[in-house]
Amino acid sequence: MIRRLLVANRGEIARRVFATCRRLGIETVAVHSDADAGLPFVAEADRAVRLAGNAPADTYLRADLVIEAALRSGADAIHPGYGFLSENAAFARAVIDAGLTWVGPPPEAIEAMGDKVRAKEIAAAAGVPVLSAPAHPTESDLPLLVKASAGGGGRGMRVVRSLDRLDAEIEAARAEAESAFGDGTVFVEPYVEAGRHVEVQIVSSAARTIAIGTRDCSVQRRHQKVVEEAPAPGLPAATEAAMCEAAERLASDIDYRGAGTVEFLYDPATDRYFFLEMNTRLQVEHPVTELTHDGELVETQIAVAEHPGFDLTPRPRTGHAIEVRLYAEDAAYVPQSGRLVTFDLPSDAEFLPLAEFGVRVDSGFGPGDEVSTFYDAMLAKVMAWAPTREQAIRMLVAALRRARIHGVTTNRDQLVEILTDPVFVAGEMTTTWLESRPAPEPPEIDRTTLVAGALMVAAADAERRTVQQGVPAAWRNVVSQPQRTTFEGHDPVEWWGSRDGFVVDRVTVLEVSTTHARLEVDGVVTEARGHISSERPGSPREVWVDGPRVSARLREVPRFTDPADAVASGSLLAPMPGTVVAVKVEAGAEVAAGDVVLVLEAMKMQHTVTAPHDGTVAEINVEPGSQVASGEVLAVVEETA
Repeated sequence: MIRRLLVANRGEIARRVFATCRRLGIETVAVHSDADAGLPFVAEADRAVRLAGNAPADTYLRADLVIEAALRSGADAIHPGYGFLSENAAFARAVIDAGLTWVGPPPEAIEAMGDKVRAKEIAAAAGVPVLSAPAHPTESDLPLLVKASAGGGGRGMRVVRSLDRLDAEIEAARAEAESAFGDGTVFVEPYVEAGRHVEVQIVSSAARTIAIGTRDCSVQRRHQKVVEEAPAPGLPAATEAAMCEAAERLASDIDYRGAGTVEFLYDPATDRYFFLEMNTRLQVEHPVTELTHDGELVETQIAVAEHPGFDLTPRPRTGHAIEVRLYAEDAAYVPQSGRLVTFDLPSDAEFLPLAEFGVRVDSGFGPGDEVSTFYDAMLAKVMAWAPTREQAIRMLVAALRRARIHGVTTNRDQLVEILTDPVFVAGEMTTTWLESRPAPEPPEIDRTTLVAGALMVAAADAERRTVQQGVPAAWRNVVSQPQRTTFEGHDPVEWWGSRDGFVVDRVTVLEVSTTHARLEVDGVVTEARGHISSERPGSPREVWVDGPRVSARLREVPRFTDPADAVASGSLLAPMPGTVVAVKVEAGAEVAAGDVVLVLEAMKMQHTVTAPHDGTVAEINVEPGSQVASGEVLAVVEETA
């Protein structure tokens, strides 16, 4: 029996495993980097061990340090979570050799499926359809997909539509895979443009292997899943049964143990499916299977680790579940970092299956936590479970709209837009749908929201005063002109101060504070809540305003601009905090618009910074290894006259 378990991971998945351990009476141990020291998963563990440093290669990817932490803390078992070392066969063997219980599949099974080239060979031998590219592809074989052999989460993946880009994309995929997984091996396969990503959850013991349903993970951007649901909608019953049978056969052939996922690419046009890979670990999206089936996957993993012959039983399916991944990122999918001032996600449960239909939230963060640049940008998984798919969509949209998140830009509004898109509602999405459709218009920020933000700023200014505190804000004996508050990209908001509060044209101001505004417009009362990011006099402030339909991030335009804040024309600014991993040009070089100037790595992904126009590189201000802040000038390209 397991007495004390260490989770060799961080954030949300560590908290998820800890929740099951608490229910089962198992003590827990967290390992954490310096950047993660203040996160909830560390506080929730019974014991915590510091891994000095921040980079994954220095902390969570150090198998020796993790095992040492387990032995030092008295743990007798290790659960790998997902990512990091979860599919590292050498780590699994080292855990077992150290006399610890490994809560995962046998190292041999990890090895068989961890090399995706070998995995496809094993699948083919088991009679499972596979995709394969010729050794020397031609134009007729395009498009192609470069994939990391040890990959996951979309890292190390590149779509190639021109043969002259193949070598460059292989190099880029190899570098990203090396950074994320410590293994730069990549391979190439055909790329199916309009397929669906369907996966089968399996659980396996020495007694039997059971497929417990399908999931659809087709809504992806940059090959990373954004929305997942169970069961896969619109899948023919015969096809679903064949997929499940193929997954069971493959797991049995490699003598699998525990929980795992077999992923398929499904072509709706031909009703054919192809093996993609097998993930020998718990998936990020495992909760939608837990919600729609009778069982708890982490508990099953622990049961099989303790009793290899544990007799699994089939799990009946109930209702429909949808999960969205809430990321700290902007509308262009650029990861963001900073402090989560407000982080309020409405839910009926956290981390464990719901007893009845409702909303579940699994999150690695809480209010006040810092989102760093060292790890994945996912903040939480928000799930809805309902009797039907339509009800689950409605429930999930409502939960996201009620969420209050201030301090870091997130993809919350994009998630709402995806869930309400007719293509998604109809269940007709493919793996290319999200990135191929026209970019949606940003949510309209109406005048009421702007007025609410402006009055919150005015209330904050009044509250901060140290003199004449009894005088109403902006009150004048003789009014000559209105006060004006301007936010970037919007017309100024004009308002007056009176003895009774604030006055705004065509708006009845019912109540205002630094965090709340209650306004009446055309007979309709609107409640808005918010947060002001900076309280330094004279500094530009960001105001986060949550209205009934949209959450707005408003940046105040200062009345006076410091000339020192201006940057030269052609300056290339860091889109996010991160580390420069490559500089492709030198000062004085001639570049064309779109040429890569440098490569920045943040949150385990690589981002290229390109020349905005034809010209000459006038300045290079960084070098490989440089740590940069968001908005920092990396280089300057002077435009050709």
